[in-house]
Amino acid sequence: MDSRMTFRDRMRSHRFLSTLLVVATLFVGILIGTIIQRGVKGATKAVNSSDATPLKVPAPQQLSNAFSQVAKTLEPSVVNINTESTPKTAANPHIRRRGQQGQQDNNNGGDEGDPFQDFFDRFFGGQGQSPFGGQGGGNGGTERALGSGLIVDSKGYIITNQHVVEKADRIRVKLDGDPPGVQHDAKVIGTDAETDLAVIKIEVSHPLTAAKLGNSDSMNVGDWVLAIGSPFALEETVTAGIVSSKGRDLPGGRQFQRFIQTDAAINPGNSGGPLVDARGEVVGINTFLISPSGTFSGMAFAIPSEIAKPTVATLIRDGKVRHSHLGVGVTDVTPENAQFFHLNDNSGAVITQVEAGSPGARAGLQIGDVITELDGKAVRDAGQLQVVVGQKTPGAKISLRVIRDGKSITLPVTLEEMGSHTVADATAGTEHGKARWGIGLTDMTPNIREELQAPADTKGAVIASVEPGSPADNAGLSQGDVVLEVDRHKVESAADVQRTLGNVAKGHDALLLIWSKGGNSFRVLHSPEAA
Repeated sequence: MDSRMTFRDRMRSHRFLSTLLVVATLFVGILIGTIIQRGVKGATKAVNSSDATPLKVPAPQQLSNAFSQVAKTLEPSVVNINTESTPKTAANPHIRRRGQQGQQDNNNGGDEGDPFQDFFDRFFGGQGQSPFGGQGGGNGGTERALGSGLIVDSKGYIITNQHVVEKADRIRVKLDGDPPGVQHDAKVIGTDAETDLAVIKIEVSHPLTAAKLGNSDSMNVGDWVLAIGSPFALEETVTAGIVSSKGRDLPGGRQFQRFIQTDAAINPGNSGGPLVDARGEVVGINTFLISPSGTFSGMAFAIPSEIAKPTVATLIRDGKVRHSHLGVGVTDVTPENAQFFHLNDNSGAVITQVEAGSPGARAGLQIGDVITELDGKAVRDAGQLQVVVGQKTPGAKISLRVIRDGKSITLPVTLEEMGSHTVADATAGTEHGKARWGIGLTDMTPNIREELQAPADTKGAVIASVEPGSPADNAGLSQGDVVLEVDRHKVESAADVQRTLGNVAKGHDALLLIWSKGGNSFRVLHSPEAA
């Protein structure tokens, strides 16, 4: 009995010792953990973060106040433009002029041409459209349209888009703060089709508030911008967005048009209004949008201020702009082709075509040359080169740095006015300097053929321009049409057409066979002397 009690006592003793050991272990573990935790906290506090830049997130109220201040500053400089015009009846009712929409557009019929042809058809209230997208008139009646503009001089000079005022018989401007019904008659000072810019002027008895044109080159993708104008006739409308892209070159665009792309809402009626940066400076002139519906869908485009500034200054001074050209075709250097031109990066402009007798040809430029500098300034891409050259005065001498077969050479070039080499005006038989037929022509080149999507066997002269109100305009001829025959004689060049039309006797009409995207058709040019 005593031995069994002793055994139990021993067992109890072992259990007590085991429990005591477990408790002691836990205590020691907690103690060690506490010490380690304090050490880590101490190390964290010891880190020197005095050189770290504090993260500052602007309050929504600050951004709102900035937009509000910019809008208040610019609104007095933004105007509403209303135009009236009497459309001329074209010989071919299916011809679609820039800025016009025929019945086929309204009932989803008609041709299904290049969607970029609709850029000007859908320009914000351009000629032939009401501010709500339909015809302002019709059946020979007065057509009304609207756009926006920007005061750039306190004496009443206003910048807008050419397509807003072209062919307008009457232009009226409504200023910020004018009472309802008060409008000012405006006259066209000058227009430039290559940049789609125009300057108009109103007579005022007091100085107007002129906007400040900023530096579009300093803008970056992602920067905030505001668009101000009169969409759908709703004056002083302000929308906000960001710069989506810069230097945008679009199919169907002209040589000197490199756009700022933005997602700030732009709609019919905004055309000619300003795109403004966060400092309240104008960095672009809103021009068009891309949308299947004709209203804003996230992509709008503005002419950069760096293109607008010299163009406006020249239009105010001379009433027109004379653009220079090299007479070469260029394309961008890409990461894929740079190695073939012995280049270390993808900057520069590669020459793909040299027109015979052009300034570039006389200077010795060759296909495959890469132009990397112009007058000591780097050339980023083909678009920049074309814009810079186009802004030079015809006759100006420039210096080009060219990479040819891996070697750098410098070539002097004397520029010519664009059109002086490739474009021939059919002015034979002119009277007092006025073109007889009102048609400008250029030779068919592979690039032009590809752009027009003309058949390979189409030979003739391409219409480069049509003078408003001329026999060519009245016959319904449009830019991009191809003259195949004159008075049943085949022609293959601009010179052929110029010579043949020049031989037409005064008082006689001329018969032209024309190719356009709709096929071939005959058009009659009525003699201006017979009127």
